[in-house]
Amino acid sequence: MAETDVFYCEVRERTGGGGAREARREGWVPGVLYGGGSDPVSIRLRQKEVSMAFAAGRMQSHLAKIDVPGQKELQPVIARQVQVDPVTDAPIHVDMMRVNENTRIDVAVHVRFTNEELSPGIKRGGVLNIVRHEVEVYAPATSIPEFLEADCNGLDIGDAIKISSIALPQGVTPVIKDRDFTIATIAAPSAMRSEEEAAAPEEGSAEVPATAQKADEEDEKKD
Repeated sequence: MAETDVFYCEVRERTGGGGAREARREGWVPGVLYGGGSDPVSIRLRQKEVSMAFAAGRMQSHLAKIDVPGQKELQPVIARQVQVDPVTDAPIHVDMMRVNENTRIDVAVHVRFTNEELSPGIKRGGVLNIVRHEVEVYAPATSIPEFLEADCNGLDIGDAIKISSIALPQGVTPVIKDRDFTIATIAAPSAMRSEEEAAAPEEGSAEVPATAQKADEEDEKKD
């Protein structure tokens, strides 16, 4: 499973735009904590801790915990929305949702491709054409997979990796359920495609038999 970040969290006494700006000036990231059957609470998180997790790509698809003063146990949470500064791309506001072992959420999980060296198609010069770098799934909030593994072993040119060929962890299901969608394909190399295109006759074109060409020439001479 993925690394679990722990964020020190405090309740924000001053809310609204002024309170958010004050929190940022003091080195905090303002946010809101909601869900879990409790009322929403305005919070603030340490800017350094949030920035490190955000830069590592662990904010919106990974379980985290918050350390709230006065509470003995850490609260499991997941960031559902992260606002960033349009200039610096630094996080400036975070919406955190309380979760437990019964909470199921939709998340985008990264796809990791393995055994490319065992693909006959790639050995012959084919290219791994990735259609989806991430797959949206429903998963238990407390056991979100770090990645999904797509095996390229045995795939030839023209073969495809479908979602049905990926072993999903227990309790994880794809958001898209109405079709067996494609994750990646083994595409022919550009040189092979060029040769096939050159060999294929153009649409609507046909070779004129030599006898017909000769008859046309004789008709032109008579004219």
